[in-house]
Amino acid sequence: MSYGGRDGIVIPEETARAEAVPDDLDAGTRGPYRFPDPRRRRWASWIYMAVAALLAALAFSEPGLWITALLLAAIAAYQWWASWPLALDQAGALQTAAARVPFGVGHASVAVTFSGIRSRPRWQVIVYSSESPPKHRALVEIDGVTGESSEDVYLEVLEPPQA
Repeated sequence: MSYGGRDGIVIPEETARAEAVPDDLDAGTRGPYRFPDPRRRRWASWIYMAVAALLAALAFSEPGLWITALLLAAIAAYQWWASWPLALDQAGALQTAAARVPFGVGHASVAVTFSGIRSRPRWQVIVYSSESPPKHRALVEIDGVTGESSEDVYLEVLEPPQA
């Protein structure tokens, strides 16, 4: 849904006031949320490496600093190693998931998780069918680096609510 040129969930102003909805829950108030790219970890890597180099330069006068300098260099290497680029944003992950399910998509939820020692990003997308109430839901996992979905898509038929 679009609200004043902004995408997201829009809560009508009168409803938000009547229900005392906080502003941070209304996308029309704050604007769209964009998940930060894991490549930001590279900035931390550069900072760790600069501090490690400084400590290594000072280690000639204080030999105990070598351990700290080596530890910071190792942390910097890991930060660099775990700074995967994201191939898809939330909208791209939702489009990929919608193409993988055998029903029209209504509501959906997209979240990013990280797996493995290198913290590889993976989008977890839950989609519901467009009927009201939804008759199906699916969980699609998409690799955040390559943009490809996993072979297995979890599909579930939802039972109608019992009265």
